[in-house]
Formats: sequence, structure tokens, C-alpha cells
Amino acid sequence: MVYSLQHIAQIIQANIIGDTPLHATIQFLVTDSRKIVFPEQSIFFALPGAGRDGYNFIDEVYQRGVTAFVVSKPVTIQQYPNAVFLTVTNTLHALQQLAAYHRKQFQYPVIAITGSNGKTIVKEWLYQLLQSNERIVRSPRSYNSQIGVPLSLWQLDAQHTMAIIEAGISEQGEMQALRQM
Repeated sequence: MVYSLQHIAQIIQANIIGDTPLHATIQFLVTDSRKIVFPEQSIFFALPGAGRDGYNFIDEVYQRGVTAFVVSKPVTIQQYPNAVFLTVTNTLHALQQLAAYHRKQFQYPVIAITGSNGKTIVKEWLYQLLQSNERIVRSPRSYNSQIGVPLSLWQLDAQHTMAIIEAGISEQGEMQALRQM
């Protein structure tokens, strides 16, 4: 499923700054500059981090062909011709909002696997058990974090009949954000 930049801006309640046409469509969410495959169809979420701040990778991502960004800090847009920046208060929350909206477009069951240990094993076991009767989308690897769950949910589309998603927390209160998705 693809969304226009205009639609994404509405979903995440962003201010729009820049030149890219808002009817341009987005199919891929990027949070890691090393994982850009289709730059012209991608939007980069500049997520803050203790060791690596996504904001510091905007130049690299732009040089690799991405022209759509979600940011929470000011950007000198003159450095990025033909790019658009969707500015929000919190980029992680915006990523989660977009994933929650996308999730609501599908009416099939979503199974969430939680717990301290064994989430990936249980997810894969359920997949093996159910795949003969269902068209299942599942979290890749151990995508069970505040970032991984939205990226997993973004994979949902009309060809599937069920989703199996891992959900894990590292701090108190994180499960509430995951539950909203």
C-alpha cells in the first residue's frame, strides 16, 4: 500500500517544508541509512538516539536519493533541493502514528507475541503452524521494539489474512505505545 506525502503529513499532523510534490507516493519507511533500497519511494524518519542520532544521517540519506524526511529539529532546507521535510514534535511518535493508521486499514487478526523470552521462537512456531491455512505477514527477525513494531506493521497489505507481530519493551510504559498500534 502506498501513501502520498500529503496523506502522511495529515496522519502524523506534520508541518510541511520543502519542494517535493506532495502527491509523490511513499511505500517504504526508513530509519536506518544503511537499509535504503528504493530511495524515490522512501521516507526517512530522523529518530533520536543515544549513540546515533538519525538527524546526523540526513545528508547521507539525501545523497542516496531519498527526498522525503520526518524531522523534529530545524533543517536548512536550502541544502536539500527537491526535498520535503515533515516536521513533528516527536519522530518516534510520528512513526508509531503512521503504523497505527496503516494497521487500521486491515480487518484481519493481528497476533501480538510478548514476554521476556521466546518471542521470536513462538512467532516462528505459530507461522509454521498456521501458514498452510493463512497468508501471514510476520515481524522480520526480532523487530519487537518501539521502532521494530511500526516497521513490522507497515508490511501489512491486502494479500494477507493474518499478522504475527513481536512486541517487546525495554522501559516501563513502552507497552502502552505498542498497544496503541
